[in-house]
Amino acid sequence: MSDLRKVIIDGNEIEVDGAMTLIQACEVAGIEIPRFCYHERLSIAGNCRMCLVEVVGGPPKPAASCAMQVRDLRPGPEGQPPQVRTNSPMVKKAREGVMEFLLINHPLDCPICDQGGECDLQDQAMAYGVDFSRYREPKRANADLDLGPLVETHMTRCISCTRCVRFTTEVAGITQMGQTGRGEDAEITSYLGQTLDSNMQGNIIDLCPVGALVSKPYAFTARPWELTKTESIDVMDALGSAIRVDTKGREVMRFLPRNNDGVNEEWISDKTRFVWDGLRRQRLDRPYIRENGKLRPATWPEALSLAAEKLASATKVAGLVGDLVSTEAAFALKTLVSEFGGAIECRTDGAKLPADNRSGYVGTASIEDIDSAKFIQLIGTDPRTEAPVLNARIRKAWAAGANVGLVGEAVDLTYEYAHVGTDRAALEGLLNKEFGAVKDAPSVIIIGQAALRGEDGAAVLAAAMKLADATNSKFMVLHTAAGRVGAMDIGAVTEGGIEAAMDGADVVYNLGADEIEIAKGPFVIYQGSHGDRGAHRADVILPGAAYTEENGLFVNTEGRPQLAFRAGFAPGEAKENWAILRALSAEAGKTLPFDSLAQLRQALVAAVPHLAKVDDVPENEWKLEDAGKLGQGAFGTAVADFYLTNPIARASQLMAELSANAKARKETQIAAE
Repeated sequence: MSDLRKVIIDGNEIEVDGAMTLIQACEVAGIEIPRFCYHERLSIAGNCRMCLVEVVGGPPKPAASCAMQVRDLRPGPEGQPPQVRTNSPMVKKAREGVMEFLLINHPLDCPICDQGGECDLQDQAMAYGVDFSRYREPKRANADLDLGPLVETHMTRCISCTRCVRFTTEVAGITQMGQTGRGEDAEITSYLGQTLDSNMQGNIIDLCPVGALVSKPYAFTARPWELTKTESIDVMDALGSAIRVDTKGREVMRFLPRNNDGVNEEWISDKTRFVWDGLRRQRLDRPYIRENGKLRPATWPEALSLAAEKLASATKVAGLVGDLVSTEAAFALKTLVSEFGGAIECRTDGAKLPADNRSGYVGTASIEDIDSAKFIQLIGTDPRTEAPVLNARIRKAWAAGANVGLVGEAVDLTYEYAHVGTDRAALEGLLNKEFGAVKDAPSVIIIGQAALRGEDGAAVLAAAMKLADATNSKFMVLHTAAGRVGAMDIGAVTEGGIEAAMDGADVVYNLGADEIEIAKGPFVIYQGSHGDRGAHRADVILPGAAYTEENGLFVNTEGRPQLAFRAGFAPGEAKENWAILRALSAEAGKTLPFDSLAQLRQALVAAVPHLAKVDDVPENEWKLEDAGKLGQGAFGTAVADFYLTNPIARASQLMAELSANAKARKETQIAAE
């Protein structure tokens, strides 16, 4: 039941929910209120006092608009709606006073500060501050913290807004940061000087309104006005977080999150944010051909004619679709391989996902359904490593009162959960339970890839879907590969899975599948962006573009098609992936029926119509899978090392350092004797 109240803001009468704070009501009225500590996704602190407004008829002093609700306002003497002023002399004087206090100890670092040009303090000092200082005493200085290799600190610049403390505690679910001391001695610090142990810590860089927390790897490399900004989609996990790619010339300088309430809100994981140095290293920038056991650089005509000749003379061609492949490239490969009568497979990790049942490989839940769920059951998944931003969303639901259960390996998920068991017997036990309260409350069941990779993967999926059916729950399959759902949608699958596709193949076309070992024997054509496992096994290498270097469609884990846009160009002679397949098809005499990405997309949408509905989550028809028999044994984990899941991450020096730090942290500490 909404509690609508009328309020007059700067002479304009509006009607808003009484639970809204004044700062939110002012936003509804289109009036900007300056703020430092207030953030709509964090709890209210009321520290900075920058958002002061005048409440007419209230106490003769300004009120903090972030901490006062509309329902707390008193009506006028004759029952008129309460009045709020945001531009009166009292408010102007109060804001100037607050800004003067904030700048008392702030150093004059602007020329060398990385936040320069996108700094809230700079902008608000210009808009609401005064152009002089009355302060003559020496400024206070604070020692910098060591928070690890990602976040660089300059604590003298800190204005104690506590956004970083609230984010790490409430969203990331770690307890290392806090504030100690009072008054002049108050400072933000980490507990016993610990570094941050979270794979979402980079978000505090965006949250910090001053230059106290900045990106360590990006430090002193570029200014915001030098960068070209491209809105795109992340492929480091299957969530499809909205990101902005900032480039300087041909180099990607940084990744920042974009707001998308339906997917990632405004958070991204550390791998998403800091993997950009992997885009520069170990790149394939020219074709190669293997001669006498060694790879030698070749020209495009040489490489394409050898690949075409092998494809034409093959008795069986197998096409493999990698984890980071866009839907268009997978569709082009499928079309080409079927021209040669070959088999194609995208489930390279052996997951038993059903080919023709979208509710079985995507599910029926959207990511937003987690927010309102009262029960969340996780099966064979560790969302903290598979999709940290989704895990933060589950934590948000848990904080709002949802109950979480886990069947699988007991891990630290940053929130409490009922650990039902680790194995298939625990899942079977759930099926035999009474579901009283669960049936009536909104609930979500999330199954991970670790549960689907065993021999009995299809039976585990069937059991989970049966559980969803019995409890009236929404169902979600949590993928780990960004390109998987799109490849499943276009039917890049073979009856019998990866073994059936590879069986008897004498030519393997490997499109960026670096997580699989290909046995000796077949001739391997590898197309990809990095010199990783796939390139080491290849007989011909065709260098392709990475995800920031071509336009592509990716379908995320909830089945939402999203567009990633090109932010730069591939290095050297590397080409866009669909264009390589088109050129090769012409060389092999089986020319694909499209000459541009637009024509390819038309063919793609004609084959799979729901891919045209970009940013919509299609409703999937609920079809229960036929159950086999559940096997024995515990569910493992889908992701062994969060920081090294794909070739781009493995090429990154920073990811290697983070991975080593995480390993060292896990090793038990031995007390000094």
